[in-house]
Amino acid sequence: MNTEEARTRLSTERARIEELRHAANRLTADAQEATERELSSAEQHPAELASETIGLEIDHSVAQHADLELAELEAAVIRVDIGSYGNCEACGQPISEARLEAIPTARFCIEDQAKHDKNGRRNGR
Repeated sequence: MNTEEARTRLSTERARIEELRHAANRLTADAQEATERELSSAEQHPAELASETIGLEIDHSVAQHADLELAELEAAVIRVDIGSYGNCEACGQPISEARLEAIPTARFCIEDQAKHDKNGRRNGR
């Protein structure tokens, strides 16, 4: 994959993730505003409060995940700039085109990603 294709793919992915993050932020703001109105106007049933709280937590989680993905995208752009994008960080071999199409921020080939995931789970326990 040439650098222009990589930049285009990463830019497209960044736009998608930023829109997702903005949507989650809008939903969170709207839900918080609605909750404040309802709390000031009348008592709310505990089940309704719980549903709104869960909704806010999900929206916040989506926004956090989007922020992490944006950081990964920025790291991928740096790899494009220095010429290492598309090469596995573990073995140095090229990452397959199909993998980069599916996961533009991929840092490892499939084999090394499996090793990385396995080691990460062990360390996380």
